[in-house]
Amino acid sequence: MRITSAQASIVVLAPATSANLGSGFDAAGLALDWWDTLKVTPGHGSPGDLAVHAKGEEAQSIPVGRDNLLVAAMLRFAKEAGRTLPALSLELELGFPRGRGFGSSAAAIALGLLAARKVLAVDLPDAGVFQLASEIEGHPDNVAPCLFGGATLCWSELGTPRYHPASVHPDLAAFALIAPEPMGTRAARQILPDTVAFAHAAWTAGRAALLPLALAGAFDLLLPATDDVLHQQRRLASWPEAANALGHLRAQGHAAFVSGAGPSLLVLCERRQLPRVRSAAEESCGAAGGWRLHEVGLAGGGGARIGPTTAN
Repeated sequence: MRITSAQASIVVLAPATSANLGSGFDAAGLALDWWDTLKVTPGHGSPGDLAVHAKGEEAQSIPVGRDNLLVAAMLRFAKEAGRTLPALSLELELGFPRGRGFGSSAAAIALGLLAARKVLAVDLPDAGVFQLASEIEGHPDNVAPCLFGGATLCWSELGTPRYHPASVHPDLAAFALIAPEPMGTRAARQILPDTVAFAHAAWTAGRAALLPLALAGAFDLLLPATDDVLHQQRRLASWPEAANALGHLRAQGHAAFVSGAGPSLLVLCERRQLPRVRSAAEESCGAAGGWRLHEVGLAGGGGARIGPTTAN
């Protein structure tokens, strides 16, 4: 049923994510208990007019026109469905930092697709939403955990993105070191080479194979499972303070890695180790200005979803 002025508004929620997890480049991702929220209400104007109003940290940096990724995702869904969206007001509340490696683009895409599916009442299954989200994002490692929650492993089958959930132990915890400035995913990818040494690829395959075991509770494997030689050093070449913090944390035995495209870092640990991780993070960021430390939960109970509605 389409949304009208006589109906309830729609609320959609999407979590932050951390992709790659060190060795799982473009394959592994984890949903974080850190959410963006979208409220959709009937708007004014012609069909297809989508007015964006953002609030929260760095809301002023969010575009409000059709170059907004949320809007682009909604319009893409409508085009694929052969439908036209009504005029809508989109109130976006930002719950986590932009452009710092926590999947803000995947969250925007998920919000847009789920909102459009609900507004247009199109019976597209979740698997179809995942396919479309992966096409828009360009890779599935952020959109899979954003849409489905928990940890996910992704691959491509004949050009089609696939995913499978990975078990997450209830005692697994996460700690974020949030960079003071953003770094766009596109810029981060341009730094990476087109080819890598065979020895580095083989080394990485061995480490990535440990990830599902470590996430499921083999905590002694977290450190080797999150090690990397393919992308992190290149991405942090212009962020020496992040590179130093990463080296400092891992030298002390903490499973730190670049979160997504960076430059922020994430540390995975057994929950009882969080005080030690915080102490080590404070030491590693002591000389770096503007970095923030944040204990963040894991969104294991599900990913992006339609939330409670509010009567107009």
